[in-house]
Amino acid sequence: MKKLKLVIILFSLLLMARGVVYVIKQPTYSIQTEGTLYVVNKGSKSITIFDLFEGTVVKELQLAIEPHEATLVSNPNRIVVTNYGSPDDAAKSITVINGDTNTKEKTIPLGESERPHGIITMPQENTVAVVTDVGNHLSVVNIATGRVEKQISTQQDFSHLLVHHPTKPLVYVSNINSGSVSVINVETDEVVLVIPCSDRAEGIDISPDGAELWVTNIDDNSISVIDTETYETTSQLETGNQPLRLQFSIDGKQCLVSNASDGTISVYDTKTKKLISNVQIPGKKNLIEKVIYGTPRPVGMLMHPNGKYAFVSNYAAGRVEVLDMKTFTLVSSIQVGSMPDGLAFIQ
Repeated sequence: MKKLKLVIILFSLLLMARGVVYVIKQPTYSIQTEGTLYVVNKGSKSITIFDLFEGTVVKELQLAIEPHEATLVSNPNRIVVTNYGSPDDAAKSITVINGDTNTKEKTIPLGESERPHGIITMPQENTVAVVTDVGNHLSVVNIATGRVEKQISTQQDFSHLLVHHPTKPLVYVSNINSGSVSVINVETDEVVLVIPCSDRAEGIDISPDGAELWVTNIDDNSISVIDTETYETTSQLETGNQPLRLQFSIDGKQCLVSNASDGTISVYDTKTKKLISNVQIPGKKNLIEKVIYGTPRPVGMLMHPNGKYAFVSNYAAGRVEVLDMKTFTLVSSIQVGSMPDGLAFIQ
């Protein structure tokens, strides 16, 4: 009888401890800013729609296929998501979400090019550009008509992410397996150059003035800084372990890098190319912190248009971390779905 009571007491204490940990683990959202954040959750096949002013989840929109990245097409507001698919079932489409009603509007097939990943909004009305990991195409899609207007080969392997030049008809595509960047002229529909980088080039962004292209090299733990006039690599910067994404601040003065394996966000001065801050996401110090916060794994990043905050997907912990761009400190956290990755924003 005493043993049974002891077992019951121990079981009760375990439940209480788990309850305390669960409560502690709940992220706190303490800022108040304008707009709505859309978070792509790969694991839960959903989009978490979060009101940044009210600090509440508006909706958890379920999708039929595992999504990866997202972009905003304005006037009218539409969030466009790439449908990547599961490890056993490759997908080949994008989904358009109505930003006013937060409902799925249409799904657009991309032909035979599989596993669409990176997506950006193009200067042309109602147009997005998508790259596929399998097929290695840059597809230009009109979301109003639902038509793929053009499909251009990147001429490289595992084409993953992309960015558009701010003033020229050029799209730059990072190719992981080739360790390169394809420079594609979307007016002439041709690859004008392939720029060699280093091992497994993935994260990519262009400075607001269009002068520099920054590319992360995952296995090399580095950033290639490329001059967009000469296409020469002018700097090779050291990063943390597994730098998956990078993004420039709104004013272009800093560039943020998510080091997935380290659980850190590195901040670089874009002029001096110096590391000015290295922000550690909680969960790495010890076992207790890991239990409370989960293993940090920063992946996707998005700047708030007001320039005050950066949002970072914490993939393994099911959260989005909010970074203050003045102090370079984490000031809030948002509970989202499983395996958050891509991010989009509506003002």
